[in-house]
Amino acid sequence: MQKFCIIYIRNIHFYKKQTLAVVSSRAFADFTPKASFEIKKCDVHRLEEGPPGQAELTREQGLHYYRTMQTIRRMELKADQLYKQKIIRGFCHLYDGQEACAMGIEAAINPTDHVITAYRAHGYTYTRGVPVKQILAELTGRKGGIAKGKGGSMHMYAPNFYGGNGIVGAQVPLGAGIALACKYLGNNQVCVTLYGDGAANQGQIFEAYNMAALWKLPCIFICENNKYGMGTSVERSSASTDYYRRGDYIPGLRVDGMDVLSVREATKFAADHCRAGKGPILMELETYRYHGHSMSDPGVSYRTREEIQEVRSKSDPISMLKDRMLSNKMAAMEEFKEMDSEIRKEIEEAALFATSDPEPPLDALCDHIFHNDLPLEVRGTTPWSKLKSSS
Repeated sequence: MQKFCIIYIRNIHFYKKQTLAVVSSRAFADFTPKASFEIKKCDVHRLEEGPPGQAELTREQGLHYYRTMQTIRRMELKADQLYKQKIIRGFCHLYDGQEACAMGIEAAINPTDHVITAYRAHGYTYTRGVPVKQILAELTGRKGGIAKGKGGSMHMYAPNFYGGNGIVGAQVPLGAGIALACKYLGNNQVCVTLYGDGAANQGQIFEAYNMAALWKLPCIFICENNKYGMGTSVERSSASTDYYRRGDYIPGLRVDGMDVLSVREATKFAADHCRAGKGPILMELETYRYHGHSMSDPGVSYRTREEIQEVRSKSDPISMLKDRMLSNKMAAMEEFKEMDSEIRKEIEEAALFATSDPEPPLDALCDHIFHNDLPLEVRGTTPWSKLKSSS
């Protein structure tokens, strides 16, 4: 009798699975392949018109955007956990909450275009094509990291991605320089140059604006305004918080940075502007970070937990995309659950790699000082200490 019950239960389970598969297959055919959505109108500066107020989204795009943003979110939460376990050390600036910025920008440009950002760089490193395991391994200082364990959180690179820069605002003139190279080579490429509201008052940024405007460089300057520069609100740090107008003679857009479709459409508009030879353009993405400025900042001494929770509940970029797709029958809740499960597994496997991969050997300390030189001797901390460097 007991054996019969087990067989019976197994059969029920089998038929249940078969039924679900049939339902899923039938439902798949019923999904809306494409939908159009109203998006928030951009504020504009020195432009007759801005990006469209509607955005089209295909089912495949939506699922891709969701997977990418959710992967960034889970990766950053895992980094938080590893930092608290003292496996990740030093500076660590997390990107959760701002995922729509990285995903929307990448969806609007070409892989051959260029991106440079500040030290909150993990999300862009991922959207530029670096696997999670290499990002987490870099955070833990392992040989398998994207910079071979010697760059850490703030110094990650990939083809056409120039970091990850630790000095506040210093990447902006570099981005203008990359745009100058694009113009010089005539390759019809653009450079997306990102910085935060905390860097927006620096003189070097305005110098870069000036040169970019004079030479009509194909540079998209983007201020990711997450409302706080370290622990100081934008209202306390900036006499003008209209960052999209700060270029003065450079056209500007203020964009909803929590909506991946708004960011995508605005970036497409900006890239078209640059490729048409009209010179630089400035975008302000209004966004929000859930963590503090860095892992040493609890993030609740200058803002309330209620403020953070309100943004999570009303404006979360991942939830917003998911709700749009569900309400327009573009996907099923089961698909999102399955994706979440796959992402969690990927992150756990990446974390295992990042904690088991060996650290780089000491004799590799001075490698890659130069791009392509023959091995050379490098003076160590004392005149008689000689180290080898090879590229």
